[in-house]
Amino acid sequence: MAQITATFDSGLSETFPAGVAAGEALARAGSPDFPLVAALVDNEVMSLDWILKGDCRISPVLANSSAGALVYRRSLCFLLAIASREVFPERRLIAGMAIGTGFYHYYADERPLSGEEVDALAGKMRSLSELDVPIHLEIWQWEKACSYFAGSGQRDTLALLEGTNQARIHLNECAGFRDLRIAPLVRSTGVLGTWELLPYHGGMLLRYPHKDNPLSLEPFEDVPLLYRISEEYKERGRVLGVGAVGALNRVYASGGIKEYIMVAEALQNKKIAAIAESIAAASSSVRVVLIAGPSSSGKTTTSKKLALQLKVLGLEPIPIELDDFFIDRAKTPLDTEGKPNFESIEALDVAYLNELLLRLFAGEEVEMPNYNFKLGARDGNGEKLKLSGREILILEGIHGLNDALTPRVPRESKFKIYVSALTQMNLDDHNRISTTDYRLLRRMVRDYNFRGHSAGATLGMWPSVQRGEREYIFPFQNSADAAFNSALDYELGVLKVFADPLLRTIKPTMPEYAEARRIQAFLDNFTPIPSQLVPKDSILREFIGDSDFHY
Repeated sequence: MAQITATFDSGLSETFPAGVAAGEALARAGSPDFPLVAALVDNEVMSLDWILKGDCRISPVLANSSAGALVYRRSLCFLLAIASREVFPERRLIAGMAIGTGFYHYYADERPLSGEEVDALAGKMRSLSELDVPIHLEIWQWEKACSYFAGSGQRDTLALLEGTNQARIHLNECAGFRDLRIAPLVRSTGVLGTWELLPYHGGMLLRYPHKDNPLSLEPFEDVPLLYRISEEYKERGRVLGVGAVGALNRVYASGGIKEYIMVAEALQNKKIAAIAESIAAASSSVRVVLIAGPSSSGKTTTSKKLALQLKVLGLEPIPIELDDFFIDRAKTPLDTEGKPNFESIEALDVAYLNELLLRLFAGEEVEMPNYNFKLGARDGNGEKLKLSGREILILEGIHGLNDALTPRVPRESKFKIYVSALTQMNLDDHNRISTTDYRLLRRMVRDYNFRGHSAGATLGMWPSVQRGEREYIFPFQNSADAAFNSALDYELGVLKVFADPLLRTIKPTMPEYAEARRIQAFLDNFTPIPSQLVPKDSILREFIGDSDFHY
């Protein structure tokens, strides 16, 4: 019998018969402290039932890792889909966006769920978990898979399959239920013991543990702002007629993508115009607009488009560069690794900013600061500024929603806008698209186009970026007066053209390889869309280039 050699993290190697499952091989590595949810085989995340066919390096993927947390959460959504098919076989379950540490789910018929119905679903999920039902990989012929999903009413999954010409389709099977295998899941339902299902706005919230404490749930903290965005997005989906990737691919195949893009852009511009009207209506008291959002959410282009709409309404927007209010570099606070923390609010001269704002509001002429990044200090080359009546200041930066940035400015004088790319478009009914992946792909393409960074460098710094967002942005999002969703559902087809060759430069020996392969597999579901179809004033141009706006 043919043999293979598997090398563990410890450096030790073991010999196994060819065809051994990854989970069986990892059993030789000992018992981990946290749930084992997948395997890292030659630096790529695989399910524990993945068959090892040759010599390899293999490591456990645990629930307390970033990769493991993704596997656990996807598996919970699969568990809910199984329960839904058994409890409400005639209803079509839709997975929605993340709200806090949970995924919002609802039914396509939009009939509100009662507390008793949510309890019934939770009971079925708990029963399946206690039974520890195996989750199997099945490989079907393309035509058989299409026939199955057509018969089971999973039309978005069928549409997704129509966009591929793969002869063999990988499915997950558990308790007679089947779904596409988009990415690895846990080996059996018994692993899924930590979760909560709550009634939420007529649907339900499937809550999951944070990766730092995968065996318990954090207290629930609602984010009403995200739910409002979710409802707006559903309405936008009705107008566009596209709620999943397969439907978008069909639009492209039918020749309708140009009109689709025009309508998507028009809807987004309409939202910006509505926010501008809200600001204008309060212009007797509002003196400054504060715009904040996570990395690559399109804040800069949003602020420029908003400025145009404010001019249409007779106001004179004036941008204020928060970067000019950095303190001297030598005084910048340090992070936990002893490096300068430029994202900390203490890196800004908040007192000086507030002094200038109040003087401007009082009608004084002030000299705005100019930060010289070569010197690491402000110089005296700032412009003179005086407000005469119709001006309104626009400050864009990560701390905009935090009142600690503008403590001396009265609340009624501020209008706060939260900007992020918050898609609700799914791969299919049960497989959602992470809003974080939207922003990561934007960041990767922009970093390469305008900053000379490799895809590996962007992926390597992304966890640090996310930590900053959790500390400095997300805690303040509910204080926003308006929210702007910068996601354009067609954009992933465009970004694929730019990102795919960048991801291919990340090789199996590099630490970012597992994440690169995950994103590549995700992008494989999209039909490429030529960038020539993107309007020159689109937010997407901030990342791919050739914009009408100057950055």
